[in-house]
Amino acid sequence: MRTREKIDASQLDIKDTVVSINRVTKVVKGGKNLSFSALVVVGDGHGVVGYGVGKAKEVPSAIKKGIEAAKKNLIRVPLKGTTVPHPVLGRFGAGRVLLKPAPDGTGIIAGAAVRAVVESAGVSNVMTKSLGTANPHNVVRAAFTALQQLKDPVMVARLRGKGLEEMLGAASA
Repeated sequence: MRTREKIDASQLDIKDTVVSINRVTKVVKGGKNLSFSALVVVGDGHGVVGYGVGKAKEVPSAIKKGIEAAKKNLIRVPLKGTTVPHPVLGRFGAGRVLLKPAPDGTGIIAGAAVRAVVESAGVSNVMTKSLGTANPHNVVRAAFTALQQLKDPVMVARLRGKGLEEMLGAASA
């Protein structure tokens, strides 16, 4: 299991994206209490990304809480240029997200929830497929598990005690 490094959000230029806003109700003795739930993704566009959920009586307050939660949940994503280093499948609940590297000029081929995650992470060429549920919460969390599974080719080569050229040569042969 990889250890998660602590990323300081105050030193990064972070942009936020609201993925979904949901009106939720709680039935109480006197009727229904309305509130809003906001799913927010934040990132610096250079390999740091996070997500959070906020709930409040008003939409702006819910978004603000979601942003604060997302800044506490940041991860660093290893990138290979403008794409992901290798194909990966992330799972969460009934949601599965497949991320595949793409050549320059492809763009982001993704649905709304996954697009917000990969754009915030700074990936500009990737092919994705969302399998299973269309629930934005599960899709975003599945995309995050996929991003957490990504490995930097230089680190893998170092762990195996080989040179990067030696590993890349073996992969193409």
